[in-house]
Amino acid sequence: MNLFWVVCWVVSCLGVSSVTPFVAAANLSSSRPAFVHIGAIFSMDSVLGKVAKITLEEAVKDVNADKTILHGTQLVLSMQNSNHSGFVGMVQALRFMETDVIAIIGPQSSVTAHIISHVANELRVPLVSFAATDPTLSSLQFPFFVRTTQSDLYQMKAVAEIIDYYGWKEVIAIYVDDDYGRNGVAALDDELASRRCRISFKEGIKSGTKVDRGEITSLLVKVALMQSRVIVLHAQTDSGFMIFNLARYLGMTDNGYVWIVTDWLSSFLDSSSLPSETMDVLQGVLVLRQHTPDSDRKRAFLSRWKKLTGGSLGLHSYGLYAYDSVWLVARAIDAFFSQGGIVSCTNYTSLGGDKGGDLNLDAMSIFDNGTLLLKNILQSDFVGLSGQMKFEPDRSLVHPAYDVLNVVGNGLRRVGYWSNYSGLSIVSPEIFYAKPPNRSSANQKLYSVIWPGETLSKPRGWVFPNNGRQLRIGVPIRVSYREFVAPVQGTEMFKGFCVDVFTAAVNLLPYAVPYRFVPFGDGHKNPSYTQLVNLITTGYFDGAIGDIAIVTNRTRIVDFTQPYAASGLVVVAPFKKINSGGWSFLQPFTPLMWIVTGCLFLFIGIVVWILEHRINDEFRGPPRQQIITMLWFSLSTLFFSHRENTMSSLGRLVMLIWLFVVLILTSSYTASLTSILTVQQLYSPISGIESLKASDEPIGFPVGSFAEHYLIQDLGIAKSRLIPLGSPEEYAKALQLGPKRGGVAAIVDERPYVEIFLSSQCTFRIVGQEFTRSGWGFAFPRDSPLAVDMSTAILQLSETGDLQRIHDKWMTRSSCSLENAEIDSDRLQLKSFWGLFLICGIACFIALVLHFMQLMFQLWQSPPSEPASSASSISGRFQRFLTLIDEKEDPSKSKGRKRNGDERSLEDQLGRQPKRVQTEIKFST
Repeated sequence: MNLFWVVCWVVSCLGVSSVTPFVAAANLSSSRPAFVHIGAIFSMDSVLGKVAKITLEEAVKDVNADKTILHGTQLVLSMQNSNHSGFVGMVQALRFMETDVIAIIGPQSSVTAHIISHVANELRVPLVSFAATDPTLSSLQFPFFVRTTQSDLYQMKAVAEIIDYYGWKEVIAIYVDDDYGRNGVAALDDELASRRCRISFKEGIKSGTKVDRGEITSLLVKVALMQSRVIVLHAQTDSGFMIFNLARYLGMTDNGYVWIVTDWLSSFLDSSSLPSETMDVLQGVLVLRQHTPDSDRKRAFLSRWKKLTGGSLGLHSYGLYAYDSVWLVARAIDAFFSQGGIVSCTNYTSLGGDKGGDLNLDAMSIFDNGTLLLKNILQSDFVGLSGQMKFEPDRSLVHPAYDVLNVVGNGLRRVGYWSNYSGLSIVSPEIFYAKPPNRSSANQKLYSVIWPGETLSKPRGWVFPNNGRQLRIGVPIRVSYREFVAPVQGTEMFKGFCVDVFTAAVNLLPYAVPYRFVPFGDGHKNPSYTQLVNLITTGYFDGAIGDIAIVTNRTRIVDFTQPYAASGLVVVAPFKKINSGGWSFLQPFTPLMWIVTGCLFLFIGIVVWILEHRINDEFRGPPRQQIITMLWFSLSTLFFSHRENTMSSLGRLVMLIWLFVVLILTSSYTASLTSILTVQQLYSPISGIESLKASDEPIGFPVGSFAEHYLIQDLGIAKSRLIPLGSPEEYAKALQLGPKRGGVAAIVDERPYVEIFLSSQCTFRIVGQEFTRSGWGFAFPRDSPLAVDMSTAILQLSETGDLQRIHDKWMTRSSCSLENAEIDSDRLQLKSFWGLFLICGIACFIALVLHFMQLMFQLWQSPPSEPASSASSISGRFQRFLTLIDEKEDPSKSKGRKRNGDERSLEDQLGRQPKRVQTEIKFST
């Protein structure tokens, strides 16, 4: 309410003693009036105001000439000059309140719009601005403010996407210190943050004619000493050109810098021509301009514009929005009258209780139907010179878009477009509106840009601060495993594998990196690497090198380079030798393997006996003799020394497969037994991390490593079980003592350390598998561009083989470490032979099925010996079947299987007789 006391004081100072009401209160006729009045407030002497004045006048002429709009009612426009002053703009707005103005077009200044919007809210007069771009004006605080141009919210979104497109992470923002500048940069900060970019430095400057050359010089000198080389300038014409002139004097418009300027510059260049000296300063600058689609109406108006101005004044996008604003208000007024709206007012009585002053409060009147007119304005939908005039629910125009321009030579060169619908593109946004939205990175494109310094190479966007400060690189002082990193006595330098990798990567960078190593740790125990990484976030260190593992909780606070060494946690445990004893011959097979193999031997003997019993005399005889023959035959196949011949085809098929299985079994057994008797066997009660976790024995871990956090938080191992160890000597001593004598059952550490430890300690081994996967990297602050460049350098070292050569230089291993590092069992298990056993079993099954089918066929062909009942017939056939199984097959029936049975030689006949018969024949002869 303090604002309205100021307003009333201004009215009193102006000597306003009477007021003409909007329309006489008694005139409530619903007929359209002959005239309807609107107002306009802007700075007429500015470049933007000069263009707006002409376009507003031409728009009023066109509206009055079109009889389909107001249907005979003439639109009357009254223009007032705010003269770049918010106070003057407020006074001019109050003057409009003395007349029957029902809408105000303008102002062009966001500062003035903030002031007048309060008046518009109280008096319910729509305020339609064609140039106030402050994003906060769209808030619910100003319901009667309507913006017919694009909000800086979208312009800053376009700037943020350009920065993200080129891969820059930090920018510097210079802005005019008023509502327009501050709120615009605040929107830019939010948009950059959503893309993991940020404003590293921002500072405002005075607006208008109050700009001080010395202050701007001091500001630019401060900017030149900073790391970022991407500068976003959100200013006004006077201050903007002064900044560029001083920046050129300081060498800040040369190669390496990036200048991104908001649309104040494009509006000025579109409407005015600049001398070549000024254009030289702007070379390579990226500029945004509000996009207005091409149309026949727009081209016709541009031709008309040239005739009106004689080519002395160009038409910018704000001029087109000013023209469309008049048509927007005219169409809303027409709809207002069509709905029965009338122009009437009510005295503003909120301050009427003030009887003690000389203020004349009769000038304050409320537009009774202002809300209806505002509603019609927001519901407008037509195509103007600037494009479609239609409002979203948040009161912003539909399809916000910008042209991305590059200052080259004496003009502007378009390098692409940005739209809120499709992002960055090289084709007009209107083409995408008919397609589904696609904001994928592959579709974001811009033409090549000529950057400051007349180069086509994209600037890196940052340099090391030009203030003589070196980067503070934290280096841990290790007391163990000094092969990785260790201080050089008597100097400030360090040596080791990690230091050599860092130095080699820095030497590959295309620029010099000033740095110095800062030791971290007391030198008595290994420091905490987590604490080292945390010091980067506080700014104490600019980076950290060393054997720093890349783990999740660290990546949340810093950025790591590409890993230069693979790592992971493993379990180290003592082992004992297994001496070969009197029962070593049983070790090649597991107990289950022995049982299955024995059963298979017995099964094969039974199958062969069934197949050979009817036709082979060697498988006949008393039951006791047949059992002995069956067992002897099956076991003798183990040594391929069986004497019994197989005569049936099925028996030979089974024997062929079985002998192949026996060959594989005996060969595997021999190889395994040889290994057991000649190669040293190792044993450890710990088989890996799972068995270690399940036990309750103490576990050792290295001091300062992330292993402690991982074992407690991720694996759930009690902290009381963990024992910190600081050196390889402590490792060996704790493992040798064991858990029962105050030592540990095993040690959990990273593989690179373990490999060095085992190179000199041959009584310990890695048990189980590596149960985490990580790597070592160099740490830098979040979004540091140095982390990206160092990652590229590390990849180059890897591709050229230099990384491996550095590794071999420091990681020499003894023969001890080249032995088997992991303990595992060499015993043969059933799962290794189940395929062979399955094939053998299938062959036996098929042979038995075919054999019994032959017997069933013979049984079916043989007639019953005597007639009998059905029950006795079944019993007789079963007895006959058993008889067929046991009886010897008639030799005459097998003659068909011989090619010439009568011509068999004596030797052949003797060869098919039992061994004992042959022996008798020999003795008899």
